[in-house]
Amino acid sequence: MNAVTDTVTDTAAGAAPEAAPGYRARHTLPLRVEAMRQLRRRRTLVVGAVLAVLPFVLIAAFAIGGQPSGRDGRVSLIDTATASGVNFAATCLFVSAGFLLVVPVALFCGDTVASEASWSSLRYLLAAPVPRARLLLSKLAVALGFSAAAMVLLPLVALVAGTTAYGWGPLQIPTGGSLPGGTAVERLALVVAYVFIGQLVTAGLAFWLSTVTDAPLGAVGGAVGLTIVGNVLDAVTALGHWRDLLPAHWQFAWADALQPHLEWGGMIKGAAVSVSYALVLFALAFRHFRGKDVVS
Repeated sequence: MNAVTDTVTDTAAGAAPEAAPGYRARHTLPLRVEAMRQLRRRRTLVVGAVLAVLPFVLIAAFAIGGQPSGRDGRVSLIDTATASGVNFAATCLFVSAGFLLVVPVALFCGDTVASEASWSSLRYLLAAPVPRARLLLSKLAVALGFSAAAMVLLPLVALVAGTTAYGWGPLQIPTGGSLPGGTAVERLALVVAYVFIGQLVTAGLAFWLSTVTDAPLGAVGGAVGLTIVGNVLDAVTALGHWRDLLPAHWQFAWADALQPHLEWGGMIKGAAVSVSYALVLFALAFRHFRGKDVVS
């Protein structure tokens, strides 16, 4: 019993465990094991259900409220939602990218380490022994994988549901013109990829907070809250060009992909800002967890 206790204590403190015959650090906590653990969790199923149901809620809203129309002669993406299945999928991305898709990213990345600490199981994972860097890499990879799956699920369901409800056709661009259906689907795939890259800041912030606190709600809420703060600051026009340094400033740069001529400038700048912040936050998470005294 004392030997086991000593092993747990030494591992939690960061000491390297003695290598047992056949032990390979890279074989500990396989991605498939971590993925199955996260997939079986209730919050994963709830998030998937909410994202899958949202397109049907919007279809019902359009059926009840009638045909959308522009205000003051101005036509937005929402006003063309019922034009075709691809228009409806684009509309679902438009209404969810600003906040709804932030929640699953913050949840998957912020809950992953903090929840283990709150269940007092983190120290036993490290005593397995799973190296700290390996544990974080496995959890981060799975969290980002589930985040990407959430972002693909919404437009995919919306495309199928929208095509069933409104038929297949070209993407009607609010500013004029259209894109063929096949080209529009390719552009939507680009939009999803950009939205995912843009959410790496939220993922990095949530993951770092998850290594700092033992309260999953604190990590998730902190990431969502700071993301909202970023959106508020971006609305302050007095900041001028300083807003270019805010990830929120570029969150809808993907609209340039839904134009007859694809524009890359805004998306490249937005991706650079997001990736830069994310790399710093991920590095902070690994640095903090490497020296953290894990007692729970």
